[in-house]
Amino acid sequence: MYNGIYDIIPFDRVKFDEPMSKHTTFQIGGPADVMVAAGSADEIIGVLRYCRENRLPLFVLGLGSNILVRDKGIRGVVLKLGEGLKTISIKGHRVEAEAGVRMSQLCRVVAREGLSGLEFAEGIPGSLGGAVVMNAGAYEAEIKDVLASVRAVDWQGNQVNFEPDQLQLGYRSSIFQAGGYIVLSARLNLKPADPKIIMATMKDYARRRRDKQPLDMPSAGSVFKRPSGFFVGPLLEQLGLKGFRIGGAQVSDKHAGFIVNAGNATADDVLRLITHIQECARQNMGVVLHPEVKVVGEE
Repeated sequence: MYNGIYDIIPFDRVKFDEPMSKHTTFQIGGPADVMVAAGSADEIIGVLRYCRENRLPLFVLGLGSNILVRDKGIRGVVLKLGEGLKTISIKGHRVEAEAGVRMSQLCRVVAREGLSGLEFAEGIPGSLGGAVVMNAGAYEAEIKDVLASVRAVDWQGNQVNFEPDQLQLGYRSSIFQAGGYIVLSARLNLKPADPKIIMATMKDYARRRRDKQPLDMPSAGSVFKRPSGFFVGPLLEQLGLKGFRIGGAQVSDKHAGFIVNAGNATADDVLRLITHIQECARQNMGVVLHPEVKVVGEE
């Protein structure tokens, strides 16, 4: 069924029955039928067309930092972008970067060039593409604050350019979450500043994250979107859930807004823990918590 994929992607970048636990920051997830690592926009378009013509399910994966893959894995083709599409181009205060670039790398590159505006993203895991899809943010700033345009491809293989007012950017949301497009690259508008000041700010943010977040344990970052009028971590502490565990999944005892893989956690462990937290918040505080982490795979 999948032999035709070799006409698009080289043999060494095609894997069968690939455990998704190797490709997610949670280190959780069953096997993908086939995983392909795209190295260019042309390869992405080729895979899109191949899957459409052969009626194969297709799931697009970045660096796996905001995702929980169920234990039965993913049927069809997983198209991984995080191992390609890594070009960064800087012209004046304009930065064009491809979707596979790690946010941490992009922040360091622009800081060395004396460009300010991405300091907040220094510790955000994952790729630029994922950050655009989620409108990632921290420290009262978001990707939308610096986005000038986004280049994407639709499921028919047509490339589309989006201006900011077309992106439907909101709190942890964008037009791309509906699944109709794959982000290829983004253009950012940054501001000139002293590189030493930029680096100092990034180091301060990094220190704060190390002090407050369980960066030494597998997780998918913040599990829930922030409900109006509350911060998730303190809310869950108030409910006595800090450190609460189901199987190998645990509410972090360092920051209750995180669920960590405390040892051989399954996706089912995490999902049961998420449900328990939601029920506690609703019953005891009248607060509805909506997951920020995307759950995918065969139920």
